[in-house]
Amino acid sequence: MKKIIITIALTTVVVLTLVGVVFSSLLGGFGMGGGAAPTEEYFLSRDFAEPAMPAEAPMAQSYVTDAGGEFYSYEETVANVATERLVIQNVDMSIVVADPKARMEEIADLAVEMGGFVVSSNIYQTTYGPNSIEVPEASMTIRVPSERLDEALEKIKADVVDVTYENRSGQDVTSQYVDLQSRLKAKQAAEAKLLEFLEASTETEDALAVYVQLQQIQSEIEVLKGQIQYYEESAALSAISIRLIAEETVKPIEIGGWKLQGTANDALQDLIQFTQGFTRFLIRFVLLILPALILIAIPAFLIFLGGRALFRRFKKSKVVEEVTEEKK
Repeated sequence: MKKIIITIALTTVVVLTLVGVVFSSLLGGFGMGGGAAPTEEYFLSRDFAEPAMPAEAPMAQSYVTDAGGEFYSYEETVANVATERLVIQNVDMSIVVADPKARMEEIADLAVEMGGFVVSSNIYQTTYGPNSIEVPEASMTIRVPSERLDEALEKIKADVVDVTYENRSGQDVTSQYVDLQSRLKAKQAAEAKLLEFLEASTETEDALAVYVQLQQIQSEIEVLKGQIQYYEESAALSAISIRLIAEETVKPIEIGGWKLQGTANDALQDLIQFTQGFTRFLIRFVLLILPALILIAIPAFLIFLGGRALFRRFKKSKVVEEVTEEKK
């Protein structure tokens, strides 16, 4: 009898100790343990040496030359170009308005008023809603002076229902522009030399050969001038591409005052919240509650077995005593 009681007591102590250890580890895993993370003061108190920077290598001197053979240093060229950067700015945007057609006409007048023009405009019908109601929608592209781009955008977005999309991009074409100008100067210098040769030519064959080269050089000069003009005009006038959406197409669908879209959104939010809460409960149950229940159930079961064994032995000994007394 004493051995059984001692065994049960030791088992209970061991199991309860294991329960305490497991609980401590579980609480520590959930961020409630004693192992604190390094604080901000710890990092501020540390003396971290900054990495040594490599010595700056001397820059090699480079030069560029124009058609006349004059040399300019790289630094001088950059200084000249940096004062006149050539940047092409474009804007794409979508706005929601009450009347796309009327708003498109207002924006067209705005472009002309600001010194620009309308590149293209288009108005069309689109279907909306369960009854396929046709509503107008429009798109257009305008160009305005680049120095007034911000002002134009503010006026376009004034009194709109919403701005659903806006993207502003810039492309620096200064290097391409400078390269084209350099090539143009070289071609013009070659043209001048060929004109001198043409005037000095006394033989028809020589004059014809010079004339053919001159025609080719002049054709290349026109191409370069066209490219330079394109860059200058693109940088001087920024393009704004606009999509005008009717307000009806973004309104929620209502049936007898009941907003179907709003109700669906609320139901979806409730479902998401329920799923999140249920998932958190399952995680906590599996990682925390279930192991604790198992560890509590083991000693309880052992105590139950020990108690039942004691009860049976006690009952058996009592029966034996009664039988012994009856025999006496």
